[in-house]
Amino acid sequence: MNKHNPSRLRSAALAALAAVTVANTMLLGGCAAVVVGGAAVGTAMVATDRRTSGTQLEDQNIELKALTRISETVGDRGHVNVTSYNRMVLLTGEVASEADRTALEQAVGRIEGVRSIVNELAVMGSSSFTARSNDTVLTSMVKASFVDAKDLQSNAFKVVTERATVYLMGRVTEREAARAAELARGVSGVQKVVRVFDILTDAELAALGGTKN
Repeated sequence: MNKHNPSRLRSAALAALAAVTVANTMLLGGCAAVVVGGAAVGTAMVATDRRTSGTQLEDQNIELKALTRISETVGDRGHVNVTSYNRMVLLTGEVASEADRTALEQAVGRIEGVRSIVNELAVMGSSSFTARSNDTVLTSMVKASFVDAKDLQSNAFKVVTERATVYLMGRVTEREAARAAELARGVSGVQKVVRVFDILTDAELAALGGTKN
């Protein structure tokens, strides 16, 4: 499989990051911004997300409550990230022991509204600042590849990267899921792609007002 041009994707990723920075600055000056999945978004993004606005806010609340549970359960004994999409919770990062890994899954699973847990925590030392910075770049490059592809609704996907493994979340059709995974695997530096999707039929997507590419 041909790799995407890294320079082109890095340029697209930097442009996307700059656009988000400008948008967030504008949103923070008004009352239209909400925090969803760790980023400030406005009315337009809420309207095009395949989750309902209520579910988006519920995901935000789950993430905030999970952060408290993580702090209470393992404190500074690990590096843990939590991402909730459509009430499916993805745990990534590193913890000191298998006991911590299990305890975190149980603690987060008890949060009201959580539908399921995908526990991808690794029992190992915490990743370095350099590794986390590289993960941030890879996430931006994967997102840019979705935009560049033109045959995906890029904001239907949540992208999380941990130690060069890319996790893809979203409410998508099987075609969209396969296409997104293919594109992510083609980004230079990505070592593995894990699909964490809610799969929709074409009829279900049409009912949501989505478009079939």
